[in-house]
Amino acid sequence: MVVILIQSLQNDTEIMLLLINTNRMQPPIAPLGLEYAATVCAQAGIETRVLDLNLADDPDQALAAAFAGDAPRLIGLSFRNTDDSYWPSARWFVPDLIELVKRIRSLSEAPIVLGGCGFSIMPARILKATGADFGIHGDSEIALPKLYREVTGSRQFVQVPGLIRRGVYRIIGNPPAWHKPYAVKTRREHLDNAAYFRRGGQGGVETKRGCNRPCIYCADPLSKGRLLRPRQPAEVADEIDALLKQGVDVLHFCDGEFNFPREHAMALCAEMVSRNFDRCLRWYAYLAVTPFDEALAKLMRAAGCAGINFTTDAASPAMLQSYRQSHGKSDIESAVKAAKAAGLTVMLDLLLGGPGETAETVRETVAFV
Repeated sequence: MVVILIQSLQNDTEIMLLLINTNRMQPPIAPLGLEYAATVCAQAGIETRVLDLNLADDPDQALAAAFAGDAPRLIGLSFRNTDDSYWPSARWFVPDLIELVKRIRSLSEAPIVLGGCGFSIMPARILKATGADFGIHGDSEIALPKLYREVTGSRQFVQVPGLIRRGVYRIIGNPPAWHKPYAVKTRREHLDNAAYFRRGGQGGVETKRGCNRPCIYCADPLSKGRLLRPRQPAEVADEIDALLKQGVDVLHFCDGEFNFPREHAMALCAEMVSRNFDRCLRWYAYLAVTPFDEALAKLMRAAGCAGINFTTDAASPAMLQSYRQSHGKSDIESAVKAAKAAGLTVMLDLLLGGPGETAETVRETVAFV
């Protein structure tokens, strides 16, 4: 099945933006950032089309069909992951992106812009490797409409936040695009979210962007910035309601940590409780071990939460210090007890083999867990 979903605000025009989901990992995960960007561009009056290669039976045929009609003025490629984060395979996705850019070059003369979390981790290196024309480091929701206007207009690229572009002698980069306040009013109409759900992928929603925690290993500060930028609870709840109406009733909140800041998590849960989401929705989230208590656990459960994945990392004090975590063994124990008392399933993420790890610190963590 070839899936090309179209949002058109203009009729009989060849001026348009084509956004392509390049991620083909299975089980399929809907490209959340791409859908947010498509929503904002369409709301800005730009004819926006989405080609989802993850739902295409034949990606090459889908590409050919996408370029058989009106010629796009700008082509955006969403690059979610640089690798599969799986030790046995250790698959690296940049070569696939390089080949996709070459294929698109054979089909269109339109400039190509790269974006997504994977791209923002190492934007200049990926732009250089692929030969794409532009990239967006950070949020695409503001940057992409501005880039489209400049590509089709005055070409004053210095005004586009987060833009990475090819100069005569080097890669040139504008300051990252991390806009505040962060707001996206979306009905989630640009992708076949129901198809992703049927194929085993949970629905995804962001309640905020950015993470101000000092963990030594995380890519979120590179791709989303260190400033916490929460969305309005009512806006998030409206998006959840739109997914429910599409039949997507199991969600994962795609925040770095759902409980940062705690006040925002409480406010969002209260909004969800007021809409009786617990009757029709099951959701999961990543949480830091602290701050977490019985009050938050109970409110999350009342809002429809089914399970928590705590960023535990270790139980050894030496390793927690190495990872720059502020919690200790007693905090882990308290968090697990509070979650279980509220009826929430608990998972603890552990990292074994980090800087300073020894056989003794591994034994200490495993024995405690």
